[in-house]
Amino acid sequence: MNETVKNTLLFAVVGGLILLTGVMQSWNAALLILNMGLVSAVMAIGVNLQWGFAGLFNIGVMGFVALGGLAAVLVSMPPTPEAWSAGGGGIILGLLLGAGTVIAAVVLHKRMRPGPGRALALLAVVVIGFFVFRAVLDPSVDAVEKVDPAITGYLGGLGLPVILSWPIGGLLAAGAAWLIGKTALGLRSDYLAIATLGIAEIIIAVLKNEDWLSRGVKNVVGIPRPLPFEIDLQNDPAFVERAAGFGLDPVTASTLYVKLGYAALFLIVLVVLMWMAQKALHSPWGRMMRAIRDNEVAAEAMGKDVTRRHLQVFVLGSAICGIAGAMMTTMDGQLTPGTYQPLRFTFLVWVMVIVGGSGNNFGAVLGAMLIWFLWVQVEPMGIFLLEVLTSGMSDGGLKSHLLESAAHMRLFTMGLVLILVLRFSPRGLIPEK
Repeated sequence: MNETVKNTLLFAVVGGLILLTGVMQSWNAALLILNMGLVSAVMAIGVNLQWGFAGLFNIGVMGFVALGGLAAVLVSMPPTPEAWSAGGGGIILGLLLGAGTVIAAVVLHKRMRPGPGRALALLAVVVIGFFVFRAVLDPSVDAVEKVDPAITGYLGGLGLPVILSWPIGGLLAAGAAWLIGKTALGLRSDYLAIATLGIAEIIIAVLKNEDWLSRGVKNVVGIPRPLPFEIDLQNDPAFVERAAGFGLDPVTASTLYVKLGYAALFLIVLVVLMWMAQKALHSPWGRMMRAIRDNEVAAEAMGKDVTRRHLQVFVLGSAICGIAGAMMTTMDGQLTPGTYQPLRFTFLVWVMVIVGGSGNNFGAVLGAMLIWFLWVQVEPMGIFLLEVLTSGMSDGGLKSHLLESAAHMRLFTMGLVLILVLRFSPRGLIPEK
């Protein structure tokens, strides 16, 4: 079969599954799967850029997605004037002092000769800087977090349009990736994976515990949206009249309208990123990255700066994950640090890339859409299947155990799909050319 026809059929099958969900269940559920599938596709492109192009084993995807979510809060939420008056200036000063301590330590390390004198100077700068940093920061943080903690208790954001948080989320994730990459990209692939996972957990721990920044586990709700709220549409006589013309009640119509709007926005972002990723893949830079991936020693012998190129692609891939994180938080309308789990935001994205086809951008998108559909639908399908299989069994005992085990069908299915693809199509459904 022609490769183009085969790939088109694969995308058509996934599209058909989503349409079938709309017919059999509800169009609301189908559009939700589509929207989260598009966001997951953006994440998959970011990971594919790192792994498929350069062979970087980054399993800290969750941290960069979370930073994108934080950007939505910092950009779009209104500032809290009382919190800024109570301790905003002290927090900014404390953070500057902390950054200054790090910069001073780096400068000393570079300019002083190795020996006991440099070690003592570094120790003095770090210890003194740390205590000064905490002495300024801690009282200011306490003052901010005491400002109406049930509702605010944090500094808030800039009050700008939330759509700006998408590129800013990418920049925030890129900045973090640059700092991480400068220290971690010299590690061997397995150590790099451990380092990125640990750093991602540190980022999540900061979001959970620094209430002044993100309200911690109390969550930030009511994040502004680029689309109107459903209740506003339901109270708009013109919208209600148009919905009635399509035979829809206002509640259903408003939900579908908003989800279709998000689908359009997400699709625009995905298409732009796909175009850029394809341009990069077929450019001299993309060919160089694949050469480095396949044989670093040979690439270095040809005069390529492998570490610098790894840093470039690591920053770019992380930035794309940050954009996806901001998109997802915008759609959810809230930041919930406790929901960022490696299973969902690292492992599942890697499964998407592997199943779709590592090194192929279209494969990454296909894998994201397919795996997200299965992730959402496997559990209800598993419950239905087990109910049919156990319909003739007596209640209790084995029947109850089997029905309760339906909750684990997701993990079983992900493992089964991964094994089948690796067995029958080791390079993914749409392999790299």
